[in-house]
Amino acid sequence: MRNAFIDTVTGAFKKRDDLFIVSGDGGLGVFDDFKETHPDRFLNLGVAEQNMASFSAGLSVAGFKVFMYNIIPFLLYRCYEQVRNDICYQELPVVLVGIGSGISYAPQGMTHYSVEDLGITQTLPNLTVLSPIDPVEARIAADYALCADKPVYVRLPKRGEPLIHTSTEFDITKPQVIENGNDVAIIFHGSIADEVIDAGVKLKQDGIRPLLLSVPMIQPLNIEALLDMVDDMKLVVVVEEHFENCGLGNIIKTIYASANPSWSLKTLGLPFSFIHEVKNTKGMREFSGISASDIVRTVKEFLK
Repeated sequence: MRNAFIDTVTGAFKKRDDLFIVSGDGGLGVFDDFKETHPDRFLNLGVAEQNMASFSAGLSVAGFKVFMYNIIPFLLYRCYEQVRNDICYQELPVVLVGIGSGISYAPQGMTHYSVEDLGITQTLPNLTVLSPIDPVEARIAADYALCADKPVYVRLPKRGEPLIHTSTEFDITKPQVIENGNDVAIIFHGSIADEVIDAGVKLKQDGIRPLLLSVPMIQPLNIEALLDMVDDMKLVVVVEEHFENCGLGNIIKTIYASANPSWSLKTLGLPFSFIHEVKNTKGMREFSGISASDIVRTVKEFLK
């Protein structure tokens, strides 16, 4: 996904002279070729994240479309005040490109995980949040960000995510049907997509056909479209590689309380506690109860 996003952005430099990339000592190797072809439109500002955010805001005020690139904890957490005051408050069209969503940096530990970023972004008005599931959504997210006139945050896993979408053109502001089904809907976003797809395969083997819905745009969430797509379901399960108490699942819980729909709601996310265990990403998902087998068990227990 990262390469699909970056390739789309850097490809646009051939047609636009207002684009600029700022890195906080991240992306080493990713931008090697780009730095050779566009040395005047790339800056690595080093391990100085607050300065990186304010500098990007200044470039934006000067007329540049800035892409600010870093690992998510160093992109959003360490410089929260500057993102809040310098970028979002002023509605500057800076694009925050965050790498390592969820626990995709396992087993490097809690310092590199981004399992609370959606909770943080919910405190930032004017910020659009995108969490693509595959290279197709990443490319369309890049196209959206290139044209956006307000701040955009795109959270991307680390690397190697499989292709899921068969269509390459769609409206990324709306939830996307990955697979049609009935009775049960599984809503997801971001790096957990491979577990959801695997769970869908296992459920179909047992005669259960779930509706699989990707939600690439978390903020603002297209509530009307989402409710319409799951209107006939008996159960809706939200799965994410994020703290359960402040992610998409919690957003939908709030909607559920207000809309009072006929379907039941289950949320699967990371428990709200610091992660001390040392495992790879797959092992962490199994440990945290968000693996394919956990999704399958949740659906079967409800239907039983």
